[in-house]
Amino acid sequence: MGKIITIASGKGGTGKTTTAAALASCLAARENKTLCIDFDAGLRNLDIALAMTDYAVMDFVDVVSGRIPLTDACSESPLIPNLFFLSAPIGEIPEDIGASAISAMYEEVRSEFDYCIIDAPAGVGRGFKLANSGVDMSIIVTTGDIYATRDATIAADALRTLGVNNIRLIVNRVVPKKLREINTTVDDIIDTTGVRLLGLVAEDKNIFSAIHSSTPLVLYKKRKSAYNFLAAAGRLTGENIPLRKLKQ
Repeated sequence: MGKIITIASGKGGTGKTTTAAALASCLAARENKTLCIDFDAGLRNLDIALAMTDYAVMDFVDVVSGRIPLTDACSESPLIPNLFFLSAPIGEIPEDIGASAISAMYEEVRSEFDYCIIDAPAGVGRGFKLANSGVDMSIIVTTGDIYATRDATIAADALRTLGVNNIRLIVNRVVPKKLREINTTVDDIIDTTGVRLLGLVAEDKNIFSAIHSSTPLVLYKKRKSAYNFLAAAGRLTGENIPLRKLKQ
């Protein structure tokens, strides 16, 4: 059975969507059949990060409502084998779609895919709660600033309340010099959030360039953040990949 993993954040601007796209791409590149679902209804951008804007036709509401079978609704990446995408609806998620319906869709996803990466909405509102209905793991993405760390802590508490106990942390856009300037460390962030670290991702201008060239990060330039995401994906699959300090 496949695993359902949400990518969450307490606030916007931490790189949650980029992380969702990068991890899904890296899992697929490691020969895992991987589905990436955009759950951020109304603000959907995951198709851009996956370079699949022209391929996103159906959304997960089509699947949940029974209008379209799951395998027909998912679009396959033209660039990365084993990578599939399912969009969010343009408007709000209908009120009649509840947690049980989402959980039922996830069960079908588990039977079809090795991994499913969910780009959950930022914050801890209704979309966040629906996205985390019966998932196997949630990865919180934060940066080193005090606002993001506080909101990541709130998101972690909300996940535990929803019954998600397998929670991991990615500290994104890390610049060691800047962390020292604000007198904090990655260990401080871990202690504050109370969440086990999955990976560190360096600040990398290639992310901006990759998105605006319609190229998945893993295919753009395999250095800095691309290697960090590949390592995190390897840890998700059970590989023993040591966590190393990022260079200046």
